[in-house]
Amino acid sequence: MSSLTSSLCGNKGMGARSFLWDSAKKSFTAGLIALTISDRYASIAPVRGLSMHPTFNPRKGTSMGSLMDDCVLVDKFCLEKYKFSHGDVVVFRSPSNHKEKHIKRLIAMPGDWIRIPHSYDTVKIPEGHCWVEGDNSSSSLDSRSFGPIPLGLLQGKATYIVWPPQRVGQVEKRMPEGRLLPY
Repeated sequence: MSSLTSSLCGNKGMGARSFLWDSAKKSFTAGLIALTISDRYASIAPVRGLSMHPTFNPRKGTSMGSLMDDCVLVDKFCLEKYKFSHGDVVVFRSPSNHKEKHIKRLIAMPGDWIRIPHSYDTVKIPEGHCWVEGDNSSSSLDSRSFGPIPLGLLQGKATYIVWPPQRVGQVEKRMPEGRLLPY
């Protein structure tokens, strides 16, 4: 009888180990799929700060802090052939610190001439570069500070606000007037 009991107990242990192993394999597979999707197709990114105010985070004065920060869907299909256009809101790596990501509006593309705000300067955007600016110029670190950025730093474009629920909707594509010059 004791051999029957030990074989039953041993089978229970094997069943639990098999269940744990199967669960671990499924979790690992799901993780790899999620990582692939977020790396190649789309991801969700939080928008911090006031540089894109009022497009993002219009109610920054609340005590809720980051719970009320906007989160956006970042489309990465545009990276395949750099399918960006004037007025897109893009996510990119900082030219001065690769660990930081920024979100700004794309103002000028390679070959464009742009008038710099609050100055008499004009700049021709070099090949392989673009010009980005925050919608809130008084609170934005952007191309006005660090110049044109390489297209290779672009990580995708923000297409939809997905959080908070009352702000869900498409991200507006627009351009500031009088900035691009017709050269």
